[in-house]
Amino acid sequence: MAAPQPGLRDFVRGIDALLAQARDGVRRLDPHETRAAVAAGALLIDTRTDIQRRQQGSLPGAIVIDRTVLEWRLDPAYPHRIPEATAYDRTIVVACRQGYSSSLAAASLRAVGLTNATDLAGGVEAWLAAGLPTTSDPEDVRF
Repeated sequence: MAAPQPGLRDFVRGIDALLAQARDGVRRLDPHETRAAVAAGALLIDTRTDIQRRQQGSLPGAIVIDRTVLEWRLDPAYPHRIPEATAYDRTIVVACRQGYSSSLAAASLRAVGLTNATDLAGGVEAWLAAGLPTTSDPEDVRF
């Protein structure tokens, strides 16, 4: 007798499992660690929507990259990368509103080969709760 074929439910693990996998073994940075990493040369990538950035404020020193093109803009081997994407071992900290989609984005960057990609634990909400500043300066938006 043939073994039963796996159904769709055999492959669906759920978002909680996917998020746990994305964070497994990764040192996520708290807001103060993120600020220090940026001061030391890390790229801070803000993937929040325009509306979220207007509501919460902009992160000082952040480069805004839409989540839909994130991997292409940060892969050092890709011809349409941003100029700051210089090496696969460059530290990259991804920020989102609450620290969920940034964990998935950082995992995707690590899958591309960006070994030091991580995220801001708790997102911009944690940044604001820590009393860290936002800015109203023009944003560095990359397409």
